[in-house]
Amino acid sequence: MARPIGIYEKATPKHFSWKERLEFAKELGFDFVEMSVDESDDRLARLVWSKEERLELVRAIYETGVRIPSICFSGHRRYPLGSNDPELEAKSLETMKACIELAQDLGVRVIQLAGYDVYYEEKSAATRARFLKNLRLACDWAEQAQVILAIEIMDDPFINSIEKYLAVAKEIDSPYLFVYPDTGNVSAWHNDLWSEFLLGHQALAALHLKDTYAVTEQSKGQFRDVPFGQGCVDWPAVFEVLKKTNYQGPFLIEMWSENCQTVEETKAAIRAAQEFLYPLIEKAGLN
Repeated sequence: MARPIGIYEKATPKHFSWKERLEFAKELGFDFVEMSVDESDDRLARLVWSKEERLELVRAIYETGVRIPSICFSGHRRYPLGSNDPELEAKSLETMKACIELAQDLGVRVIQLAGYDVYYEEKSAATRARFLKNLRLACDWAEQAQVILAIEIMDDPFINSIEKYLAVAKEIDSPYLFVYPDTGNVSAWHNDLWSEFLLGHQALAALHLKDTYAVTEQSKGQFRDVPFGQGCVDWPAVFEVLKKTNYQGPFLIEMWSENCQTVEETKAAIRAAQEFLYPLIEKAGLN
């Protein structure tokens, strides 16, 4: 396909080196890999990589020709921008600044931020206000570094629609803040897809392709590990509105295959996703 299509790091074998991961992605026909910096100690440690470690990854990017244009930074689940704990709040800003610096060094253009004020704490007007205050500061740092920040539409009511993102963006008022929707998360909350994307299409930095089970009165939904085509996403409708709004950005297949027993099992799971999604993308004229 002419359109850039990437794969999430957590869909690849966890034991791979970065060069092996990029080669793996290339073998499967992907243009890029999205890095994860989640709340685990090992992935948060990437924020303090040495210059040599950063350079090693840059070399791997150039040698394989597979880019890393984005970081999924969910470390703020552990250290939230809206935290009631001053130490956690300070850590949220420290990790945010470090992630922007890592992005600069690696050539990453977009940092996807989790759209939570807090995750493990009780939400309030104060956590929202603190989140907005610190997001505004983060946008200043991003602007200085020429790195885009993009809010993910989440599995959490705080920002679970593009409409809610647009309200936040209006308050923040930064040219370096965008939205990074997830087809599954947008659909799980019963958002109207046409309204969501028609209102927010000019603010899209990229798009995750993922299926989910919907939130209902009886269920909290399921926001990961749902096979493509078995969840609540109306795929023809998603791709139709993306075509109508002239979306030209990349697609990122978000899936989790790190627990597969073998590399071949991982490849089979990814190819099954490609076999489901690619004909739909081509039919909509988005390839």
